[in-house]
Amino acid sequence: MLRVGSVPYLVGRPLDEGLEREPGVRLERRVPAELVARLRAGELDVALVSSIELFRAPGYRYLDGLGVAGEGHVASVQVFLRRDIEDVRTVALDPASRAAATLVRVLFERRLGGDAGLPRNGVAWAEVAGGGDPRAVAADAWLRIGDPALREYLAADAPPVFNPSAEWTSRTGLPFVFAAWIVRAGVDLAPEHLAAFARARGLGRERIDALAAEAARTWNLAEADCRRYLRDECLYEPGARMRPSLLRFRDEAAAIGLARADCTPEPVEFAHVA
Repeated sequence: MLRVGSVPYLVGRPLDEGLEREPGVRLERRVPAELVARLRAGELDVALVSSIELFRAPGYRYLDGLGVAGEGHVASVQVFLRRDIEDVRTVALDPASRAAATLVRVLFERRLGGDAGLPRNGVAWAEVAGGGDPRAVAADAWLRIGDPALREYLAADAPPVFNPSAEWTSRTGLPFVFAAWIVRAGVDLAPEHLAAFARARGLGRERIDALAAEAARTWNLAEADCRRYLRDECLYEPGARMRPSLLRFRDEAAAIGLARADCTPEPVEFAHVA
């Protein structure tokens, strides 16, 4: 039995749709930080988890060409602003995602080629305890991810935002991979397991419109907004650009002590319908 973990967010459905019905697969859904803990503890074999985890422990592999990525604005990962971005001095970080939190720190601390549109001075980071709401922190801005961020961003009274994915692509020319199917060290995936992941992606691709309609009904949002998010903003098959994007993220994060520069995880190649 392959123990697989995925996120409880809309963004993961186009990759994990139907996996719970695959023979030989046991699927559970938790927030990314919890998935990381279970992967490290050996309680999961594969998890759709924050990409930064690839560079925090040796021995990981990842499914090549599939992930939760963005090449431009992604509405479910936002830094909400209480003041102009240039005047931000403190940022509260959502505890649910380590990749998004690391990305924001990389963008603010590394600058990646310029200061325009970023805080003028150094930023202090407020780490919110697990399960906490970053909005409750008395900070100039807060990072939020997942379905709560999507709903907050699409609300009529939404505050202004800084979008990390759009900034990364603008400054590097690469997509940003928020999450990948990470394979724990020592786990060998059988052909039938790889076929299950390929079928899940195929089914998810086919059901994009149905997933968007379901989300719109559940959250009382416009179906067009949900469809645009899943169809246009989220990039689920970054393909050959996945590896250079991941390695650039590793290098930038390692430069500020948030990743190990000596981790170079190997991709698991497999056939999936493009």
